[in-house]
Amino acid sequence: MGGKSTATLGEIKNRADLIIFWGANPAECHPRHFTRYSLTPKGMYIPNGRKGRTMVLVDIRPTPSARAADIFLQIRPGKDFEALTALRALIKGHRVSQKSVEETGLSLEQLQDLVDRMKAARFGAMFFGMGLTMTRGKHMNSSAILTLGAEMNEFTHFVAMPLRGHGNVTGADAVMGWLTGFPFGIDYSRGYPRYSPGEFTTVDVLTRGDVDAVLVLGADPGATMPGPAIEHLSKVPTIVLDPKVSHTSRLARVHITTATTGISAPGTVYRMDEVPLELRPALQSPYPTDEEVLRRLQGAVAARLAQDSNRVANGLPYGPMLRLAKANRSEVTAV
Repeated sequence: MGGKSTATLGEIKNRADLIIFWGANPAECHPRHFTRYSLTPKGMYIPNGRKGRTMVLVDIRPTPSARAADIFLQIRPGKDFEALTALRALIKGHRVSQKSVEETGLSLEQLQDLVDRMKAARFGAMFFGMGLTMTRGKHMNSSAILTLGAEMNEFTHFVAMPLRGHGNVTGADAVMGWLTGFPFGIDYSRGYPRYSPGEFTTVDVLTRGDVDAVLVLGADPGATMPGPAIEHLSKVPTIVLDPKVSHTSRLARVHITTATTGISAPGTVYRMDEVPLELRPALQSPYPTDEEVLRRLQGAVAARLAQDSNRVANGLPYGPMLRLAKANRSEVTAV
């Protein structure tokens, strides 16, 4: 089974009577999530607000969000995939070994109680965070919880949604999705898009040292990625487009200051539920927009490729070979 079952935050606010947070701490990371969309607001079909909802939190340790939960399930680190697989089996009525479940840090009774609550819900919503997506299993964990949400629709209405950590990450996924059919982890080296999470995703190609140049647009991988990825980022030519100086900017060879989207540049961002929001700037900026910079870079690259093509046609050195020829003050023949 592929894809995911999802909804808008407004639908969740108005309909969801069971809320599950897995590997997420919205009380600190998304502080208005509880009050605006998921836990306390009164909805059209949840007129009693918080009293009409049950909240379950699954995490490796108690967090500030645990104080708001009705049920807290403390899972063993790195055992999310096993727990999700056991839940999927129980939902379908298969037998699950007590011993295998205990390896997750939970009991079979706890999982069965959660399954019963999920099936009894009129509308269930699961939100998962970086505790699930950035630990062992990563993409397999995400696939497991999205599949769980889709399979639950055999019994009741259920949705699964990631709690994104940075602004407009959903927008990047949405645009790549309708351009290529894939949300991320895409390779174009063969002239067409190939999708392979864990192989082509940014953190993996950086950690393996597979790239020799990096263009960073509106992100700060130097502050969030694992040490080996950051170390390689600092070794290769890196260009950063950002309204402010970031950790990645300090590692980069080039930093280009751009206008701030929504404040001094127009644009469209996607909310975490994939609802597009048009931004209208209130101020003017002396800096170019990200789009303007990218178009200039694209034009410069196209002109350079045309120049190199002409040099090749005339039997002259080009690109790196031209620079080598100048350095050695000797003629280099292009082959």
